[in-house]
Amino acid sequence: MIEITRLNGTQVFLNDDLIQTIEETPDTIITLTNGVKYVVQEDGEEIKNRIIEYKRRIFALDKIN
Repeated sequence: MIEITRLNGTQVFLNDDLIQTIEETPDTIITLTNGVKYVVQEDGEEIKNRIIEYKRRIFALDKIN
C-alpha cells in the first residue's frame, strides 16, 4: 500500500494494485478499478515513485523468505 494525501490534508493508504489510471488535470486524480476516484496533492511522478519503492520492498521481502 502507498500513502497519499487528499486535498484536505487527510493522509490515507491506498492499495496500489487497484489503481487503474493517474491523471493530472492539473489536480492529480487517481481512479481505481472499482470506479472510486481520489484527488490528491501528490503529482503523478511522486505516486509512481511510491509504487515502485513499495514493490521493491515487497519483492525484497519475498527473496529473504
